[in-house]
Parts: sequence; C-alpha cells; structure tokens
Amino acid sequence: MLSEYLNKLSNYSPLSDLTKTQLQDYISVKKVEKEGFILKHGDVCKHIYYVKKGLIRIFYYKNGKNVTEWLTDDQHFFFSIASFFEGSPSNLVIEALEDSEIIMLSKEGLDTLRKKNIEVANLMIEWISNSLVLSQKRMESIQFETAKQRYDNLIKRQPKILNRVPLQHIASFLGITQETLSRIRSKI
Repeated sequence: MLSEYLNKLSNYSPLSDLTKTQLQDYISVKKVEKEGFILKHGDVCKHIYYVKKGLIRIFYYKNGKNVTEWLTDDQHFFFSIASFFEGSPSNLVIEALEDSEIIMLSKEGLDTLRKKNIEVANLMIEWISNSLVLSQKRMESIQFETAKQRYDNLIKRQPKILNRVPLQHIASFLGITQETLSRIRSKI
C-alpha cells in the first residue's frame, strides 16, 4: 500500500528510493468512519492527507450554514492549506462522507526533511503550486461561470462524485441552491 502512495508522491516530483524510505517514518494510516472528522474547525492541520479509498468533503461555516469548499475521492491529496502552512487554527472542517482510508504525511516530517533533502523541498513546491492553481481555478469558476457551466465542469472532472455525494453538498460546492441544481439536472 505504501509503495503505491510513494509512487503517487513521485508523480508530483521525482523521489529517489532513499527519499521514499525517509518519508516512511512520517507516514501513518487512519480509517475514518462515514461522517467522521479528519480535521475539526479550530484544529491545526498537521498533515497532508491522501484518500486511499473513500470520499471527503471540506467545508466551512458561514452564517450558521456549512458551505462545501471541496470534494475529493479516491487517490487524491487534500489539506487545509492556510492552517498547514501558517500553523493556525483551521476555518475548514474535513469530514468523511463514506468510510474512508486516509494516508497522512506529517508536516513535522516534511519540515525536517525539506531542510536537508531537495527532493522533499521540490515535492512541497509542487504541492503549493498545484494548490494555488486549483484555488485560482475554483475562484474563477465561481466568479465567471454560470451555474450550468460549473455543473458541466464537475461532471467532466469528477463524474463519480455525483453518484456518491448528497445533492445539498454538490449544490453548496457549486455555489447554488438545491432548487437550481434540480432545474439544471432536469434539463440534462
């Protein structure tokens, strides 16, 4: 299992066998039951997480409601970016929407290794770059695309999620009401 995960890391930035061995000391695996929390509001994010198997929702609270920020499923990385890099309490909550198996790579370990291992430093640069790009694309989507365009893009990028995520979370992620989502879906 860890070799598959370490190869996934190498897809971001090449890692030697030595670096993979060093990283193993900072990797742990956690099973999270459906509706269980990986990160609670106010906790500090101390890991970069990877969904080995399962479904994850990242959300925040606004005016008494929870707003879905991100949805991710099998074989994807996720974390609370600001909390992770600033060491600050997270405004985001991360929960499992299905029974999930999560691989966790500790920030402490990454910080230790990046100071002496250029491969780990490059891996972190790739994560930061990818996170920034995804954040900008998400913002541009909300700002410039219609609700229909956002839905169509979700179908293209993450078709499996539509059958696994409750509609209220999909609507929230798209920045629309459930009624609008129902109208869009009925026209397809």
